[in-house]
Amino acid sequence: MTAQTAPPATEMMALSQTEKSQGKFASWWAKSWHPIVFVIALVVVWWAVTTAGWVKPYIIPSPVDTWIAMSDNAAYLAQHTWVTAYETIVGFIIAVIVGLAVAVVMVYSGGLEKTLYPVILFAQVVPKIAIAPLFVVWLGFGASPKILVAVLMAFFPVVISGLSGLRSVDPDVLQLTSTMGAGRFKTFVKVRLPAALPELLSGFKVAATLAVTGAVVGEFVGANEGLGYVILQANGNLDTAMLFAALIIMSLMGVLLFGIIQIAERFLIPWHSSKRDLGASTVRL
Repeated sequence: MTAQTAPPATEMMALSQTEKSQGKFASWWAKSWHPIVFVIALVVVWWAVTTAGWVKPYIIPSPVDTWIAMSDNAAYLAQHTWVTAYETIVGFIIAVIVGLAVAVVMVYSGGLEKTLYPVILFAQVVPKIAIAPLFVVWLGFGASPKILVAVLMAFFPVVISGLSGLRSVDPDVLQLTSTMGAGRFKTFVKVRLPAALPELLSGFKVAATLAVTGAVVGEFVGANEGLGYVILQANGNLDTAMLFAALIIMSLMGVLLFGIIQIAERFLIPWHSSKRDLGASTVRL
């Protein structure tokens, strides 16, 4: 009989890495196949409706025409996408910083909360498309009015999620930290902020998508660049293929920002119940 030799350590490591990669892919596919199949089905229905001639091309272009418009004008669309992306990201960052600061002030000061909350609510209710022309008059036709509209659109979800999250801390925990001699700043950093992260990040995801809308709304009012400008030009020329291409890019931008924040959640709040893999413990009926 010949003795069987154990496989080399490098081969075992390679097999282990392969199994891990396959496991990650299987886990990703299990979570993602529903939306992927749904999007594919929508595209197929879109293609079938337009190919059958049930709607005119100037009303709804076919997926092929939309793809041709995107590929033939790739450089043009990329230039305007970058402008809108810049306005969106800057507006979102400002909204996060200012919104979180306002939420903290309101949590620690009941008097300021009673003063600021109605003003913030009133500012949210006012249609942004109605006040955007004022921003153009005040700030000109540059990026500033678009960024300001993006800030106003994203500000409210950040404040509300910040208020809710910062108040979600167990009062007994706050009393314990006070008994142990922790000051307000240390309690905020060590207790309140970590406890508020799940709701804050949920608010950030909503704010990121609204920031894209805000930037485009600002471009509708007065701009000579950006996806909003592309949409207006395409609408004026009855170029629905280009219009759909700009709308798809705008939507993908919002989805990308949403996905980035969702990935950040895995690193910032891995302990939260929403980030645990419950697939193994789920009972299938």
